[in-house]
Amino acid sequence: MLISDLTTRHYRIPLPTPMADSTHGNMSHFEVIMVRLATEDGLEGLGYTYTIGYGGTAIRFLIEETLKPLIINSDARRVEHLWEQMWWRLHYVGRGGVASFAISAVDIALWDLIGKHDGIPFWRLFGGHSHQVQAYIGGIDLHLTLDQLLAQTEANLKKGYKAIKIKVGQSRVRQDIERIRAVRELIGPDIRLMVDANMRWDVETAIRAARQMREYDVYWLEEPTIPDDVPGHARIAQEGGVPVATGENLHTIYEFRNIIENGRITFPEPDVSNIGGITNWLRIAKLAQAHNLLVTTHGVHELHLHLLAAIPNDSYLEVHSFGLERFILNPPQLSDGMMTAGNAPGHGVQFNWDALSPYLVSPVKEKAKAFITSA
Repeated sequence: MLISDLTTRHYRIPLPTPMADSTHGNMSHFEVIMVRLATEDGLEGLGYTYTIGYGGTAIRFLIEETLKPLIINSDARRVEHLWEQMWWRLHYVGRGGVASFAISAVDIALWDLIGKHDGIPFWRLFGGHSHQVQAYIGGIDLHLTLDQLLAQTEANLKKGYKAIKIKVGQSRVRQDIERIRAVRELIGPDIRLMVDANMRWDVETAIRAARQMREYDVYWLEEPTIPDDVPGHARIAQEGGVPVATGENLHTIYEFRNIIENGRITFPEPDVSNIGGITNWLRIAKLAQAHNLLVTTHGVHELHLHLLAAIPNDSYLEVHSFGLERFILNPPQLSDGMMTAGNAPGHGVQFNWDALSPYLVSPVKEKAKAFITSA
């Protein structure tokens, strides 16, 4: 199955409602970088990655100028070989970062091509453990007033969610604890409650906050501090007394090995759109399984649904795609706190291309050509 073409598209999409968290501040747009692979017999595979507003142009340029020459005329089934080729081609300038985002989009497209060729959905292709997974709703809601946060939470309960995550990282820890207390009182003792600090705190603050959270039965504290501070994570987990989840800002399997073995985290959280795609995501799931840990996810739940359904050590699926679901014709549906992976070949995601078209960003080369012409 030889690849005859690789094309990319870059979209910059306004969020339905501006969002904010404790580290990235206000967010008004997100970017999606699409990769489409084609074979000579007309089969196509689609992969994509996303940003929170910046870096998409660099990712697209890496794919077009550096990865495309490696992929064209290659056998799509040699995914491990192609992954290594991409990794080492970008290793010196990347070793993570935007390089991992670029590899992710191509790798997802490769696997989609294979799934479509074989007529197998991802969740069965990668293991077929169970077609259903537990789901939680992840809100970017630090900017909401307490009343707004409670109204959002109540609406999510009515949708059928049995697990809810809120943002923390206010200017004072006691404000966060008050929000946690109020949400717990609203949802009662049987709904899972997670909190996400988005790397806001230093280690001492995170420990102090975690200790105060314990009485509210917080299921996990996500990204309490910067991902680089592995010993700090170990202290937070041990001294804070709340299970720690992290991983959305880790971009290599080696970073995950370090934080799993030395950071005492409970829930590894690889993101298929920035960890190097499905190939690397599955490696990390196996690494977690070898340490008797359950895996959770970050964003792009329409893809992660299949991956969690494929493995035996699945935890909760985060339901959150920055509003991308507005452009998906067949988004996953929630039923009694669970989501079910579909049986369409590959990932099965169908985009509304007409709805996306107003947000298409011109290619870098076209911009450069216009600049030269005008000069």
